[in-house]
Amino acid sequence: MIFTWLKAKDAVDAGASLAESFPAQTAGDALREFVNKATQELRDLKLNFYKRARFANAFKWRLLEKGVQAEIAHDITQTLLVNAFVPDAKAARARASSPQADSPAKAKKPPGTRKSLDALASQARGSLARAEYADAVAQYQQYIAARPQDGIAFNNLGAALLKLGRHEEADIQLRKAIALSPKQSDPHSNLGSLLLQRGQFYEAETSLHRALSLQPTDLTARSNLGQALVLTGKLDGARTEFAKVLRVAPRNEEALCGLGFLERSDGNFAEAESMFRRALEADPKVARAWAGLAGLRRMTEEDSQWLAGAEAAAAGTTNAPDEATIRFAIGKYFDDLGQYPQAFKNYQRANELLKPLAPAYDAQVHARFVDDLTRVYSRQAIADAKAGGTDSTRPVFVIGMPRSGTSLTEQILASHPAVAGAGELRFWNDVVRHDEALVRRQLLPQQTRRKIATDYLATLKRHCPDAEYVVDKTPLNADYVGLIHSVFPNARFIHMGRDPIDTCLSCFFRHFTLAVNFSFDLTDLASYYTEHARLMRHWREVLPPGTMLDVPYEQLVADQEQWTRKILTFLGLEWDERCLKFNETQRPVVTASYWQVRQRIYGNSVQRWRNYSKFVAPLRKLKPA
Repeated sequence: MIFTWLKAKDAVDAGASLAESFPAQTAGDALREFVNKATQELRDLKLNFYKRARFANAFKWRLLEKGVQAEIAHDITQTLLVNAFVPDAKAARARASSPQADSPAKAKKPPGTRKSLDALASQARGSLARAEYADAVAQYQQYIAARPQDGIAFNNLGAALLKLGRHEEADIQLRKAIALSPKQSDPHSNLGSLLLQRGQFYEAETSLHRALSLQPTDLTARSNLGQALVLTGKLDGARTEFAKVLRVAPRNEEALCGLGFLERSDGNFAEAESMFRRALEADPKVARAWAGLAGLRRMTEEDSQWLAGAEAAAAGTTNAPDEATIRFAIGKYFDDLGQYPQAFKNYQRANELLKPLAPAYDAQVHARFVDDLTRVYSRQAIADAKAGGTDSTRPVFVIGMPRSGTSLTEQILASHPAVAGAGELRFWNDVVRHDEALVRRQLLPQQTRRKIATDYLATLKRHCPDAEYVVDKTPLNADYVGLIHSVFPNARFIHMGRDPIDTCLSCFFRHFTLAVNFSFDLTDLASYYTEHARLMRHWREVLPPGTMLDVPYEQLVADQEQWTRKILTFLGLEWDERCLKFNETQRPVVTASYWQVRQRIYGNSVQRWRNYSKFVAPLRKLKPA
């Protein structure tokens, strides 16, 4: 037997060692023999769910390091896991070819008697309670095949799928549960949790409100609602929800973390630290608390106790999103200490954990989206749209790639008495999603654009009722510049440009929601950035002069006053010294740059990528947007 990996001391070493035996030929008899032998040995090991995940991650990463193509590495890893650990071999083969093919129809034939079905349901509930989620899925699928009207079973199946990161399948099962049992709170609560993980914050808020209307004492739903309200900018409402939880359960770790993030957004870092530490006293495994502590300041060697605790929490979790949360924080720890290989290893691991959970990024699909926008929003179309647009100059759009300096620019502008910052609004993304086919086919009708303008100005008024100008700093509004200009032809755009390698690497190091699906892989980031740059070149060509100002991040950092004056002049604003002291401006900041915007301007992030030069091969050919 070639598999000396069996002697490895843990699942990580076993995965890496097995990858060393992977055949040079990635097809044919050698590969089939490898898979068959490895499958049998894995079955004999009887790894629990957590060890399976650790084994799979180590095996796949080592294959990638050896030069195996990412698609092949992924497929082989999934094939081994399915063949070795899914009880029904026929269903396993189906899942190997289609990870989302599981359905009750494909489950094993259910037992026929009422007593045996009740026993199966009890067995499934036990598996779910013991966090044996793969077993729970198989058991609930078998059970539902015989009892397809049991809404609670569909809810529990969805909950187990959610824990496994199989979000599309979980969504289907939870919506079936809601259709069958609309008065049950749990399916609404679980769906809200799923939507929260996927970055659909407004939809999550709706589901969680519904869950609480049915079951007001559901503390998990109330804590999740608080999170959703934070992420939709309703900070006072979020604070109220967290306070309600803590009145009933003073040691509720999710609510404590939620208050910690609120204090952090207000710049109250000492209070935030207190909340995160209270959460860890309640439960030392809370991923968000470990990550919250790491984000409050630069870490030093004196934080070795934090590192030990975070590593223990990461090793003890069976939940991929939780481990990813901690791995991003550990990556920051090593980056702060200048231990760059260790930092990259943890960032990479975090992204590897999240990528399978996110909708797959398709470079060709995104390229076709950019093709359509450049075709529809031509120079002539942009000129024709002006007559049907709205006169308002109130909106100011700060755009660019994520991590390109948009938060810094918003903070500088929000320090001016005539300007308010609204943060990142999802308004334009929702407009496009509502009728993407029409947006990609033609200029929207004048009546539609007028309605959009009215709705958007009402949104700005709710966020910032009195300011002369309101900044929407959603970076990805860069995709919708043509659409936005057709609605607000007098609005101004400030485009932040930053070194493309620094930009993409900073995205890779940041824990985004699953909706930002291009950020989990450097090759995907390079592809996305290339299309972003192509689109920005198009906007420069077709927009009227004076509509967009390009601000190089590196130059803003090097000469803040000169570029601040240029930005204010571009908007028609008088000079104000407070813009130079942006770090003293008191306002909530809930984006990823909450800490940076409260520091004096610094240049440490310029050419940061050189610390990671041996890891950035997919990014080296990128050119500035």
